[in-house]
Amino acid sequence: MELNGFNAAAIEPAATYEPLPAGNYSAVIVESEEKPTKAMTGSYLQLGLEIVEGQYAGRKLIDRLNLNNPNQIAVDIAQRTLSAICHATGVMTPKDSSELHDKPLVVKVAVKAADGQYSASNEIKGYSGAKTNGAATAAPAEASAASSTPPWKR
Repeated sequence: MELNGFNAAAIEPAATYEPLPAGNYSAVIVESEEKPTKAMTGSYLQLGLEIVEGQYAGRKLIDRLNLNNPNQIAVDIAQRTLSAICHATGVMTPKDSSELHDKPLVVKVAVKAADGQYSASNEIKGYSGAKTNGAATAAPAEASAASSTPPWKR
């Protein structure tokens, strides 16, 4: 690839991020994609999430749900996680993962310690409904469709 004319002085360098501190964060799912497993024996749903409030707003997280896997325990765990996401977003019978996008929820984030091969990273340990005035809520589908402004920006 030719880079003639690129001027690094005109562009801010990419930031390096440390893992988020363990805790609960308001977030939304912003992307989802089915990907094959490394062994090519199944597939997983990769979810891209974005923190939407607080000092870490804009930070990204990833979760992977092994929904199609020869290991039934992995599938059971993934299905329970998907159920938690559905309950948190109020989308109880999604036909496509995109129906879970842009719905506020709370993610419980943990820090996975570094090992010899990988640096410290974040893991999502749970999902719950977004909090409004101390009560868990999930926006009805009609309200979401009524406005093009995402609920967390209203």
